[in-house]
Amino acid sequence: MKGPAWAARIVLVRPRNPLNIGAAARAMANFGFDELVVVRPHAPVWRETRSAVGAESVVRSARAVDDLFEAIGDCSVVLGTTSGARRTLDREPLTLHELSRWLSSRAADLSPGRGRPSKSESGTIRVAVLFGSEKTGLSNEHLSYCHALVRIPTVPGCPSMNLGQAVAVCCYELARERVAPPPATLRVHTSALAPMHSLEHIFERAARLLGAAGYLKPKSRAATLLKLRRLLLDLELSNNDVKILGGVLAQLEWKVGEGRKPA
Repeated sequence: MKGPAWAARIVLVRPRNPLNIGAAARAMANFGFDELVVVRPHAPVWRETRSAVGAESVVRSARAVDDLFEAIGDCSVVLGTTSGARRTLDREPLTLHELSRWLSSRAADLSPGRGRPSKSESGTIRVAVLFGSEKTGLSNEHLSYCHALVRIPTVPGCPSMNLGQAVAVCCYELARERVAPPPATLRVHTSALAPMHSLEHIFERAARLLGAAGYLKPKSRAATLLKLRRLLLDLELSNNDVKILGGVLAQLEWKVGEGRKPA
């Protein structure tokens, strides 16, 4: 059976324990995933972990980056994992069981004949799955980059999982989709789905304009910007949409600039 039209990239955000990084890499290898990105690892010697038995190639090829956006900028879909206890940004998380089908539905939305998706050179849609640090999980800022959240159904008395375990159960669920057909969909995109770096460029320009217009209040500025980024993601903008928005913002920037000129 044909495999999924997406490729998962596992992103560990500020992991603290090299053993957990190794366990995550081993879980990835167990289920056939090999693209690992580590954002600001706490231990500089994390590549020397001994817990990546059988997954040394995953650790060797892993990328270390300084900030989250470096890890997800070229991805069209970003997912964040959460225990569901907090930090949902008013979103209802997907259940773990819904994860792979949701991804396949997104891929089908953008498949040839329904539009031209933003794909990698191999013809698959890039998907980043984010895992937070063992101590704090993903912050609200991290979650604001996510198109959807995924909840691992743990019990309230012990909601937090070991990082390696969390990666393992998610990779298992993702791997299940390789033997399941994607659901039918009627969505149509007329151009490629915009990658994260294009959306972030629009977000930053809009934020500057809103600040210049006095819309962003000091006390609520951070929360408002997180919600604005979430709104952009929820719109599922295509490259054509981004071009149109870019033109609109350029005109507004010009008008705001004109208004600031001395009489």
